[in-house]
Amino acid sequence: MEDSEEDELLNLSLSVAADRERKKKGKIIREHNVSMSSTTARKSYESYEGKIFRLLQMREQMLRQDHRRKGVVEDGNGLPLIHLLLSTATAVDDNNLDSSLENLTDLYQTVSLTGDSVQRVVAYFADGLAARLLTRKSPFYDMLMEEPTTEEELNAFTDLYRVSPYYQFAHFTANQAILEAFEKEEERNNRALHVIDFDVSYGFQWPSLIQSLSEKATTGNRISLRITGFGKNLKELQETESRLVSFSKGFVSLVFEFQGLLRGSRVINLRKKKNETVAVNLVSYLNTLSCFMKISDTLGFVHSLNPSIVVVVEQEGSRSPRSFLSRFTDSLHYFAAMFDSLDDCLPLESAERLRIEKKLLGKEIKSMLNNDVDGVDCPKYERMETWKARMENHGFVATKISSKSMIQAKLLLKMRTHYCPLQFEEEGGGGFRVSERDEGRAISLGWQNRFLLTVSAWQSV
Repeated sequence: MEDSEEDELLNLSLSVAADRERKKKGKIIREHNVSMSSTTARKSYESYEGKIFRLLQMREQMLRQDHRRKGVVEDGNGLPLIHLLLSTATAVDDNNLDSSLENLTDLYQTVSLTGDSVQRVVAYFADGLAARLLTRKSPFYDMLMEEPTTEEELNAFTDLYRVSPYYQFAHFTANQAILEAFEKEEERNNRALHVIDFDVSYGFQWPSLIQSLSEKATTGNRISLRITGFGKNLKELQETESRLVSFSKGFVSLVFEFQGLLRGSRVINLRKKKNETVAVNLVSYLNTLSCFMKISDTLGFVHSLNPSIVVVVEQEGSRSPRSFLSRFTDSLHYFAAMFDSLDDCLPLESAERLRIEKKLLGKEIKSMLNNDVDGVDCPKYERMETWKARMENHGFVATKISSKSMIQAKLLLKMRTHYCPLQFEEEGGGGFRVSERDEGRAISLGWQNRFLLTVSAWQSV
């Protein structure tokens, strides 16, 4: 019995010792594996960082190019470049880093910010895709997504406003609809117009309305115009007010007043004069709201004001939260048309054109490609049919766009572009064109066969 107990104790001791030895060996193996894994990960990370660094070196060489790269798209056929860009977007969406970096390197060897319109637009899309591969904490991300200063952005906006019919079409058409709504109520509105502008921005829209109203007024029968404008910050609102008040002083028959409010302010009781015509201006505003609930709340608030007219101007697109590739493709079509349209406005070597592309369009492209990363916010564009359904669901009905608005739009294109009568036909035609849509209840500015901007006017049901 004693021998048996001793054997059991011996076996137990040997078992514990063996188990201890197995654990010791296992620990050594695990430590070795962890060490090997860390080394592999470190080498992989260093390799990835090295590839990013080389990619950015290639980009830096591209930025130093001060001339058009010859032999790339000289035949006017930029399709190979577009195909390479689409392949790159697919690789980025699939998290295929090797293919993404390789394709981006090829793109930076091909594109140029001073090349033709295809090379330029692809260059900014390449920057957006490169930024998408990085985290926002990376210093390289900040370099790729460099924001223009307020002054730079204003200068670029001013350049585009001056040389292209793009914003002028939106503002003149919207103002014409507001003016016609005022005229319809002239017998009972005490010659008072109140415009509520949800994004007054730099106030560029309103000098033409001030001038149009002053032509209808006399010193003995003055017209009152009050603008309530929402803006991003107090400084911008103050500068806008100063510009508009200064401009209005040249028209003694017009009584002008401006009230600036911070964007997002909830105003329960806007000051209203008896029987005044109330016009709500939603020019490129609804698309900036971060969610459909905010759009719905805004339209509900607008309806509660019981305005005589609501003007909606939106860029034509389909960049709602769908798949990345579908948004990418739609945005590429849109911005390719925008860059191409600048050929009709400015020469390739123009400093104004380079400023417009870098500080406005390029910035928007890069923001759009990263709008679903780390909460970056950027406009979410919809097609006319989507906005129409949304307005109708919130108690609005569309009104006909007047023939005068069409005539005015055609005259604007004749003055601002290389005018051709074919531009105004529904089908075909090159360059800028205007088109009536939705049986005359909307009017669009297009470039060739792509709609860029649509204006519609609405009344409360």
